[in-house]
Amino acid sequence: MKRQQMRGLVMALMLTTALPAAAAHAQAAPSASKPWMNTKLSADQRADLIVARMTPDEKLTLVFGYFGSNQQKPKFTPHAEARMGSAGYIPGIPRLGVPPQWETDAGVGVATQRESSDPYLERTSLPSGIATAATWNPDLAFKGGAMIGSEARASGFNVQLAGGANLARDPRNGRNFEYGGEDPLLAGVMVGAQIRGIQSNNIISTIKHWALNGQETNRMTVSSNIGDAAARQSDLLAFEFAIEKASPGAVMCAYNRINSIYACESDYLLNEVLKKDWGYTGYVMSDWGGTHSTAKAANAGLDQESAYTFDKQPFFGAPLKAALADGSVSQARLDDMVRRITRSMFAHGLFDHPVVKGPIDFAAHAKVTQADAEEAIVLLKNDGGLLPIAKSARKIVVIGSHSDVGVLSGGGSSQVFPVGGMAVKGLGPKGFPGPIVYHPSSPLKALQARNPAARFAYDDGSDPAAAAKAAAGADLVIVFAHQWAAESQDYSLTLADDQDALIDAVAAANSKTAVVLETGGPVLMPWLPKVGAVVEAWYAGTNGGEAIARVLTGEVNPSGRLPITFPRSADQLPRPVIDGDHSKPELMVDANYDIEGAAVGYKWFDKKGHQPLFAFGHGLSYSTFGYSDLKTSAAGDTLTVSFKVTNTGKTAGKDVPQVYVGPKGAPLDGRSGWEAPRRLGGFKKVELAPGASTTVAVTVDPRLLATFDAKAKAWTIAAGAYEVSLGASSRDLGAKAEVTLAAKTLPVTYDGK
Repeated sequence: MKRQQMRGLVMALMLTTALPAAAAHAQAAPSASKPWMNTKLSADQRADLIVARMTPDEKLTLVFGYFGSNQQKPKFTPHAEARMGSAGYIPGIPRLGVPPQWETDAGVGVATQRESSDPYLERTSLPSGIATAATWNPDLAFKGGAMIGSEARASGFNVQLAGGANLARDPRNGRNFEYGGEDPLLAGVMVGAQIRGIQSNNIISTIKHWALNGQETNRMTVSSNIGDAAARQSDLLAFEFAIEKASPGAVMCAYNRINSIYACESDYLLNEVLKKDWGYTGYVMSDWGGTHSTAKAANAGLDQESAYTFDKQPFFGAPLKAALADGSVSQARLDDMVRRITRSMFAHGLFDHPVVKGPIDFAAHAKVTQADAEEAIVLLKNDGGLLPIAKSARKIVVIGSHSDVGVLSGGGSSQVFPVGGMAVKGLGPKGFPGPIVYHPSSPLKALQARNPAARFAYDDGSDPAAAAKAAAGADLVIVFAHQWAAESQDYSLTLADDQDALIDAVAAANSKTAVVLETGGPVLMPWLPKVGAVVEAWYAGTNGGEAIARVLTGEVNPSGRLPITFPRSADQLPRPVIDGDHSKPELMVDANYDIEGAAVGYKWFDKKGHQPLFAFGHGLSYSTFGYSDLKTSAAGDTLTVSFKVTNTGKTAGKDVPQVYVGPKGAPLDGRSGWEAPRRLGGFKKVELAPGASTTVAVTVDPRLLATFDAKAKAWTIAAGAYEVSLGASSRDLGAKAEVTLAAKTLPVTYDGK
């Protein structure tokens, strides 16, 4: 419906005196004085009706956010109606029935802000976002989102600051653990599914951090410099896919600058790409401390300032009222801001389904997060079938990382505090982004319960020589190694606390050593040739210890696949040294992403011919799988790929066949517009009994066959031959086929249909 037609309908609905009384009452139900409460109307119609009734001050109320917790610097005490310990609060308008917006972090569960006092909210934690991406299972992502969304609602929150879709341009980024990996299709599909799950609870989820938020070093000042085409073929495409699949109610703009302009002041990001080109109808909120101006930000497309005390001024408070008075911000722009906010509130049920605090079924939710963690675990190496743990093992030594009491989680605003309290106290920074939190789910205890005939010994790993002595002669040694990652800081790829020396000493004492990694992303493994098995468990969440034990013992066949490339060294990265200086937070830094452009992660490795330590998509199983009957079919701009998957092993399991596409024989000198030899075009997680087969068909999104023409503002598929590859990772591609595509132009507003 055109806007003019829609407004005509709205005006007709307002003129209820022209209708018979009974009909007028029915259309305005449940209240003739509040026609916007008529659920038969669209969210657009309801938003127009309510905005038309607002006073100027009421409109300003909805664009200005408060922190939801006590704050020491600057001194701030939240409104009494705020949910204590939360991320934010926007007052409602009782006269019109507008509910407050109660905001909570984050993507893995309901988080308590560090600045609030004890007691913390104890809630269920999903595995880290990158772990959920490693499941390659959108159904699990949806279920996890639905679970944490239900806990948000039961805790009194109706806006969840979730949906991290930033691509992992640098594996050292301290927030990669919150995000969906390095590929736009995988990240978009998985994060989109989680957002849909969250919003199934009649609450709003954001998608964040818009955009190109690629490092935490100088995160408030760094400029992510990149061209339009390269951005749209990489980071922006991940957001585009997720937004199409989930329709998040809000977009959170990032801290960083884009081509020297703050993201929350970027007309290119907020108005041109998001609202105009993609037709996004929700609202844009700033990150906490991400607003830098009044008129510039508002006119560039920022709709709501979040938690104003984190900004240098309350830019959308009194300064916005003054800007409206002097005309530097138009009344029409304010109306649009408020219309977008209320539209999302109507569209996602905030008016019609008010949040009410209630009980939480923690036992049921623990099963949801455990299922996610189990499918997230990636078996990276398994020489000689060291895993699963042999039933004949009589002496098993477990070493390190507090594995006797819990599993590690990532730090910062996403921190969920566990039911039952922290397994280890007093670790990490006393202030933000600390503390370091271990969920009380002990891998050691879970292993003992499943191996009653074995004798277990535990060593804390603080002394490599002592650990090696304990390991000698054991039937199996399991070393738990960790790397804590957290918001506001980037980390080294080298394991902290001299854990490389620990693993090296233990492996020298006993070759039957398996290493379990609890990390937020890739780490270097100088000891890799000396150990028999390596398992990436990520940050495994509330029931992580149980999940790890079930995989190690074979109760669960590992099916996780890497959503990010593990490099052999930092020298293989586009930027061997991270740009900036963490000790100088005000330093205006440039991160030149034009070095790799759209060739993020595995695409960079393919383009440069680098050999990764472990490839994107890699993951082993206790079974084996074979692929056959690869077929392609092209019609118009639609490419369909079908194939058969067979479990050729003796154990039931899940596999993730992956389809990659690329122009056949195209040079990588920029002339083809392709950033790398191939892109992930599709995937499907399948479950098969031993000997069973299934036929899989995936449709490749046309944008993954195209390049973006920045001048024409369109996606273009070049005519010619394309190679379709099928395999178990970006570097394990056995079956290949060729398909010829016709030239095709897709509009910038392409909606995937």
